[in-house]
Amino acid sequence: MGDNNISRTQFFKVEMEQVDSVKMILEEVFDALSEKGYNPVNQIVGYIMSGDPTYITSHKNARSIIMKAERDELVEELLTEYIKNNGWAMEEDEDE
Repeated sequence: MGDNNISRTQFFKVEMEQVDSVKMILEEVFDALSEKGYNPVNQIVGYIMSGDPTYITSHKNARSIIMKAERDELVEELLTEYIKNNGWAMEEDEDE
């Protein structure tokens, strides 16, 4: 048989660019809000608390970008970084 492709295992590879981390999402949104002259902290808090995407500018697709993450994921990332930056001890989560 001339076609031996049927015996090969195919691999599916997800490009890293397609997988946005929550940290990257927050950074991109922060930068876009800052560039437009908004207070990024106030705007991101408004979005997290209300779920209303109009708190986020559409500049640089920031509104679409922030909606790639769940709001609880955003809060978790922010709180985790806050805890790290304050040197608080944190027990390892079994899910991680």
